[in-house]
Amino acid sequence: MTTRKLYFGDNLEIMREHVADESVDLVYLDPPFNSNQSYNVLFKERDTRPSQAQIEAFEDTWHWTPDTQHQFELLMTDSNVPREVAKGLDAFRIMLGENDVMAYLVMMTPRLLELHRVLKATGSMYLHCDPTASHYLKVICDQVFGPEHFRNEVIWKRTTAHSSAKKYAPVHDVILYYGKARRPTWREPRIEYEQDYLDRYYKYDDGDGRLYWRNSLTAAGTRKGSSGQPWRGIDIASTGQHWKFTIDNLEQLDRDGHIYWPPGGMGFPQIKRYRDELKGVSLSDIWTDIDRINPVGNERLGYPTQKPQDLLDRIIEASSNPGDLILDPFCGCGTAVAAAEALGRSWIGIDITYLAIALIEQRLNDAHPGIQFEVHGVPKDVDGARALFAKSTKNFEMWAVRQVGGRPQPKMGGDEGIDGVIRFYIDGRDWGTVLVSVKGGDSLNPSMVRDLVGTVKKDRADMGILITRTKPTKGMYETATKDGFYRWPGTGQEYPRIQILSVEDLLRGMIANLPPIHGTYAEAPKATKGQGEQLELG
Repeated sequence: MTTRKLYFGDNLEIMREHVADESVDLVYLDPPFNSNQSYNVLFKERDTRPSQAQIEAFEDTWHWTPDTQHQFELLMTDSNVPREVAKGLDAFRIMLGENDVMAYLVMMTPRLLELHRVLKATGSMYLHCDPTASHYLKVICDQVFGPEHFRNEVIWKRTTAHSSAKKYAPVHDVILYYGKARRPTWREPRIEYEQDYLDRYYKYDDGDGRLYWRNSLTAAGTRKGSSGQPWRGIDIASTGQHWKFTIDNLEQLDRDGHIYWPPGGMGFPQIKRYRDELKGVSLSDIWTDIDRINPVGNERLGYPTQKPQDLLDRIIEASSNPGDLILDPFCGCGTAVAAAEALGRSWIGIDITYLAIALIEQRLNDAHPGIQFEVHGVPKDVDGARALFAKSTKNFEMWAVRQVGGRPQPKMGGDEGIDGVIRFYIDGRDWGTVLVSVKGGDSLNPSMVRDLVGTVKKDRADMGILITRTKPTKGMYETATKDGFYRWPGTGQEYPRIQILSVEDLLRGMIANLPPIHGTYAEAPKATKGQGEQLELG
């Protein structure tokens, strides 16, 4: 039975509650960590005050807070945490102090313990990180999985060289590869040989068009067995050598046409290695053949940490079999999920942001029309919506925007209360714009509608939608009605320029009254100046 599950929420809680012991064949994780900042910023103590710009830039990672302190104390006292793990984390705190790197390690440790628990004995883990934190994470992983189960540090060259102030240009990521036990699933990955290598060596042709390379049939040292015996009148032992194959195997190679005999018997015979029989070269731990995603490529979704699907294809094909279960606990825009689905694997994806879940839903439906998968943790009723709002205002706003078919946008200066954008088809050359504003509070009034009306006019948008968590007032509906209608050029049909929908309306299946929406966001033209920033994902 194929498993396809998306979970919205904290991966630590979800793994503990929903992922069984030894049920997962392969884990890939790419936990967010901002490596673009100054190395020294990462190690500032809690009481040194970095600039506001540094604080804002670090919103995607963890800081040392009372919650971090509490989690650290739990790890130190929990009898289920291996002693080596607790001792190692305590040593790190002594060395590093209470800073972002230490908070990051405290966050990662219990999650790594859960990943070890859910992996089968034949399972593997690939932890994608950057050089800023990789060496600290490796120490924790060694303690959780055992250093004897570390298999590789893979270096992925993710970009080409570029200038960097007073240091070598950073161009690579690190992927730490561990097995749960000594014999994890392994389907040896191979890549094509370089063309110049093939041209240099595989250049001989007997007239049948098949190119081959001649290689020696002998090796140094004598042998007493079959490989040391004379063959076809050649006493190989007298030369201080032996055959690389037994006499029987040499005869079979000759019958198959894989032996080259020098003209006139001048020199030893050689083996023919045909170019069209090559299996490819075994992959090394330095990957330079997978480029980062083209900024304007079809694969690009606009997600800041998106990885190329070729990278995940390689990992999944190397360390799992068709039908195996793949887990990505920080699934972001879902590249691991998309690769697993395309390669015939089951999958579980977890992310703490609704934006990620919405992107993956759209990505899967675009790539596999009619696909059936489960989504857990997303509000199904008014109480669920209220709970989401209480837990995370931003996630509530993103969820509400997606309910009307919009694309959430990050908060930024000058956004004037706009939480999302909907694009609708006009004439094949241009798209119309609907601005979406979400109000999650209990207090509502007509001024909120007037603000949206003003922003729609100022930004030269075509329409606006106001979504409210609680029931709108009569005055709000009256204010919206006064703004009139938008006439769609396609048919001349009119649509209310400002529309109000409550969460209760959306959960009952009510939809916004909009012109047709065609294509996908990736295909849409760029917005006009003043709106382009709102369409990019943060």
